[in-house]
Amino acid sequence: QGQLVESGGGLVQVGGSLRLSCAASGRTESTYVMAWFRENPAKERDFVASISGGGSTDYSDSVKGRFTISRDNAKNTVTLRMDSLKPDDTGLYYCASDKIGGDYASYYEYWGQGTQVTVSS
Repeated sequence: QGQLVESGGGLVQVGGSLRLSCAASGRTESTYVMAWFRENPAKERDFVASISGGGSTDYSDSVKGRFTISRDNAKNTVTLRMDSLKPDDTGLYYCASDKIGGDYASYYEYWGQGTQVTVSS
């Protein structure tokens, strides 16, 4: 059973920065795609960013140029650096992992419990 544990959420002002981290253990391997999703008001999980085992990245249009996803395969961790934060970035952020991955939450097998990010204006 894979386990993912997020950390680093909090309250930040508009224009500020936060760094989210996700530690993976168990069946989540260094070759797996790691991703971040954000829960919307309808309780659906929207794609934010992903990174493959080889380091290829993908971002949603809303965060492109402001967020950076990276991973450390030796430590089995993935980090989401969030800059120039906006109120619309507020939400519960989930770390996810899967052998194949993609842009949809349904593609991912393993999930963390989520960490809250609140951007105040």
